[in-house]
Amino acid sequence: MAEPVLELQRISLSFGGVNALTDVSFAVEAGSVTAVVGPNGAGKTSLFNAISGFYKPQHGTVHFKGEDISKLHPPQRAELGLARTFQNIALFRGMTVLDNIKLGAHCHLKTGLLDALVYFGRAKREEMALREEVEHRIIDFLEIDHIRQLPVASLAYGLQKRVELARALALHPSVLMLDEPVAGMNREEKEDMARFILDLNQEWGITVLMVEHDMGMVMDISDKVVVLNFGQVIAQGSANQVKNDPEVIKAYLGSGNVKDMRKRLGVAAVGEA
Repeated sequence: MAEPVLELQRISLSFGGVNALTDVSFAVEAGSVTAVVGPNGAGKTSLFNAISGFYKPQHGTVHFKGEDISKLHPPQRAELGLARTFQNIALFRGMTVLDNIKLGAHCHLKTGLLDALVYFGRAKREEMALREEVEHRIIDFLEIDHIRQLPVASLAYGLQKRVELARALALHPSVLMLDEPVAGMNREEKEDMARFILDLNQEWGITVLMVEHDMGMVMDISDKVVVLNFGQVIAQGSANQVKNDPEVIKAYLGSGNVKDMRKRLGVAAVGEA
C-alpha cells in the first residue's frame, strides 16, 4: 500500500452546540482516488473546509506529506500543493475563462509589485510561461479552447465546472479536492468529468479526494470510499466493502425505527421530557 499523502487524525468541529464533525480519522493514499460520501448534512463539505483551512477544528490534526498543516492558512496549504474546487462555483464571473484559470497559479508567481507595474523582463517572461502552460496543457486537456476568451458568466453550468477544475490544476496540485464535481450535470457531462478525473489521476499522477453524491460514479472510479453520517465515519474501504456495510445501508435507507431516528437527530417525541 502507498504511503498516505493526506491524513486526518480525530478531527472534531462544532458550531455552537451543533457537532459538524466528531473524531473523523482517515488517510488518503498517494496516487489514489478517494471519495467521501454520505447523506445530506453528514458533514462532507465541513470536512473539506477543515482540510483546506477555511474552518479551524476544535480538536484533531491534518497532516499533508507528513507535515502537520493544522495551523496553516488556506493560501499556505494551496502553495504546498493542496488544491480544491467548491460545491457552489466560485469563479470571477466578469472575467474571461483564461484569466480565471491563470489566477490559480498566483501563489507560485515570483513577480513583485514593481515588476508587475512595469511589465518588463521577469514579469513578462513569467506571464508568457504561465499562459503557455495554461493554454497548451490545461485548456487543451479539458477541451475548453473554444471558450477561453469568453466571460465565465456567459457559460453553461457544466462548462463553468470544467473551468473551476482548470483553475485548480493551474496551482500544480499533488492532491486535488473536488467538492461534488458532477452535481447538476447531465449524463454526457458526468461521463466527461469522470474521464478527466481518471486521466488526471492515472496520467498526471494527481491524488484525488472528492465529495460526491453520484454513487454510480463513486463506485466506478474510486479506490477507497469513506462514509460519513452525522459527522462521524461509519465505514471506509473499497467500494464493494462499503456498499455492503450494514451501517451504510442503514444511513441511506434508515432503520425503520422512529425512536432510533429521533435519538440520532436529538429530537424528543411529543410528551417526552
